[in-house]
Amino acid sequence: MKEKRIPIFIIVMMILLLVLGAGAVVGVTILQRYIPSKEPADLDMVLGVSGEETALFFNGKLQEDVGLTRDGQIYLPVKWVNSRINEKFYWDEVEKLLVYTLPDTIVYADRRTKGSTGLPLILAEKSGIYLSVGLITNYTAVEVYGFVEGEDHKRVYIDDRWEPIQTGVSAKRTPVRVGEDIKSPILTYVEKEGNFQILDQSEEWARVLTEDGFIGYLKNKRIARTQTEENPCTMELPEYTSISLDEKVCLAWHQVTHEDANGAMEELIANTEGVNVIAPTWFALTDNRGNYHSYADRDYVDKAHEMGMQVWAVLDNFNMGDNVNSEILFSQTSVRKRLIAGLMEDVKQYGLDGINLDIEGIKPEAGPHYVQFIRELSVSCRKEGVILSVDNYVPAGYNSFYNRAEQGRVADYVIVMGYDEHYAGGEAGSVASYSYVQEGIQNTIEEVPHEKVINAVPFYTRVWTIKDDKTTSSALGIAGAQKWIEENGVELFWQEDMGQYYGELSTEEGLKQIWMEEERSLGLKMDLIEKYQLAGVGCWKLGFESASIWDVVKVNR
Repeated sequence: MKEKRIPIFIIVMMILLLVLGAGAVVGVTILQRYIPSKEPADLDMVLGVSGEETALFFNGKLQEDVGLTRDGQIYLPVKWVNSRINEKFYWDEVEKLLVYTLPDTIVYADRRTKGSTGLPLILAEKSGIYLSVGLITNYTAVEVYGFVEGEDHKRVYIDDRWEPIQTGVSAKRTPVRVGEDIKSPILTYVEKEGNFQILDQSEEWARVLTEDGFIGYLKNKRIARTQTEENPCTMELPEYTSISLDEKVCLAWHQVTHEDANGAMEELIANTEGVNVIAPTWFALTDNRGNYHSYADRDYVDKAHEMGMQVWAVLDNFNMGDNVNSEILFSQTSVRKRLIAGLMEDVKQYGLDGINLDIEGIKPEAGPHYVQFIRELSVSCRKEGVILSVDNYVPAGYNSFYNRAEQGRVADYVIVMGYDEHYAGGEAGSVASYSYVQEGIQNTIEEVPHEKVINAVPFYTRVWTIKDDKTTSSALGIAGAQKWIEENGVELFWQEDMGQYYGELSTEEGLKQIWMEEERSLGLKMDLIEKYQLAGVGCWKLGFESASIWDVVKVNR
């Protein structure tokens, strides 16, 4: 039998069909890759809000927090407002009161307070406290764009940058997409000759804010033209004026723990030179209701004034503070009012020139409440012409809640306690090494104007005892430390990196170590005060020093 052969034209046709089929597949693939998607964006997923919830954008970025829209009024979470645009809106959770502190007055509102529209300024929801946008913009330099009327996905844009605005005009009707990809879903369309704000641009894409309130991406080639407009802030912000001495501050703390100690002031000052402020530790908080024990004495103030010194009375939370919980104390508006009223009465009664706050050892939870107390006290001090100074630790991550930046805005002086680098109960070491003090100054003036910063120096050191892996210490004033060194024949060696003399002594009690404070080490610290053009020096404490110390502790030379 003969083998049948397939005609050649059939084979050619089959090959052509295979080629065409493969081409069709490739063509479809190419089309799928390069034809722009027309898929609409899932706004539930993009914005993450529904109902009254309002998507919140800040400086062009979607926030995790959301606002609320009720009766056409937009409300923002007070916690978000505090953290991003205005920390001065203080919500008193105990007394359910909103407090806003201006330079010369304090404004209060509660949930019953209504704005000019007749709508409440404050909403209290399960998710937290919300403030109306109208209230916020009365006190905050921000631009607000709201898209809430008739919108299923409400959104508000907040911007505080006040930078020039670049706008664009569309060359043709063009989609605005979720991402920089033609396959990305479409948020909205910009019509031909439609306007939009250009937030930023890459080589091919522009990130824009459209007139109907969406932030997304469109192709640069679709932009017909652009222009840049100035965008100055026209809001007049309140000015927090300060009171300051006409000369550099040389402050000396006078530790007063009983009435009789006031009588030692003249004797202690007789050994000094150049002191123009004395700060007696007169006011000791005793409870959480704003009460404090006072050692104040009018004769003391009159004598200090005769000697050419101002008197800044110290308020502390530790000398009689066993029953003081700073978070409870400072978190109640009525208690802060009572405490401030008491201080102002004493200012007038005793003729005080200033208040010095020495609130130590508080927990982070108490930080915002303490800072609010400083704000409110600053208003009364400003009205009475009284100087307000605040003592602070050397800046560190664990004490940042003391909010030195805000202190620097509302208080007259911010004092850095440039000591206790090594403290009782810790490892042996210097009380105030040169690098420790310098770093404390540098970090403080990053937040506080240098002309408001006072650096405090120690008139004491510690003798450390190390035995059997146990470390103990005792504090000695400079005069006492010098006596101890002489009596024990301790040889001192200068440590350049520490900016101090070091000595040690082997005893039956263990190894004794001392990093000495004296004229040379304190002179270096005074050089730092001059180098960084600080407001002056604080000295802890009177009676610890030798008379020769005042030859170097001078700021008004």
